[in-house]
Amino acid sequence: MFIEILILITSLAFLVWSADKFVFGAAAVARNFGISPMIIGLTIVAMGSSAPEMVVAATASISGAPNTAIGNALGSNITNIALVLGLTAMFKPLMVQSNTLKREIPLLLFITLIASWMLMDLDFTFTEGMLLMGGFVAFIIALLMITLKQSKQQNATDPMLIDAESEIPENVPNLHAILWLALGMILLPLSANYLVNSATFIAKAFGISDLVIGLTIIAIGTSLPELAASIASLAKKEDDLALGNIIGSNIFNILAVLALPGIIAPGTIDAEVVSRDIPFMFGITLLLFILCFSWGKRFRISRKKGAILFALFVLYQYLIFSKLAA
Repeated sequence: MFIEILILITSLAFLVWSADKFVFGAAAVARNFGISPMIIGLTIVAMGSSAPEMVVAATASISGAPNTAIGNALGSNITNIALVLGLTAMFKPLMVQSNTLKREIPLLLFITLIASWMLMDLDFTFTEGMLLMGGFVAFIIALLMITLKQSKQQNATDPMLIDAESEIPENVPNLHAILWLALGMILLPLSANYLVNSATFIAKAFGISDLVIGLTIIAIGTSLPELAASIASLAKKEDDLALGNIIGSNIFNILAVLALPGIIAPGTIDAEVVSRDIPFMFGITLLLFILCFSWGKRFRISRKKGAILFALFVLYQYLIFSKLAA
């Protein structure tokens, strides 16, 4: 058992590290080939924070553990809002000015509602998975078109877009960029495979469901890049990017990560998804919407709001583990 726990921790660390190197290499290669830094920031870098979840979801689904994949997607969204954003706001209140974010938060609430409705019958079909993936492609295309149009009209004054462009690596030799990209592509699926296998072994040994493993250990572990990125953005006074990383990651988790178990391994899902996890995910996403838009014209997430979100994360963990102990 000790060996399996060690493998789980090690593979999780390699998963997060290799995702970061994959994004770094891909962004550097794209920039060297003349692709706009804004486009790189909105696609490669933005999707990179969800790369661990996507690879884990695909690996778990192929391995016959779709509930682990579903738990990872739902748990990551809960963790991103309640833990990552909660701790980030407690560290320093967020003042948000980006029009892009003000448009994406209602969108996140809408697609969370759609995904919740799809799962309510406890049967996740191939068609539903394809619809979510189609929505992901449509979202990326629409985001790029709207952003390019706005950047021309407003001379790229959206704070989040400016912050995102500043994060793109510069002056990286092609050989180095390609090596980092290749290393990330090799280690990502390899570490995800070890992670899923060890998590499944531990779950069976302790009588824990695949769903709970995905909701807790894997979800928290794969959300670490968002936490690191958000705190780093705050340290640079890039509040819009800090929130943007979380909102973008959650949109990708719903449309792309959650789609994978439906496409690869459609079928019946764990009943606790409907009774506990979907209501909590939708409720905390709705709360984020209310916290961001209900206090006058200022778009601010204060320390008090961060503390509320963090307290809800603790409550959610209690709901999960109190039932296991019963």
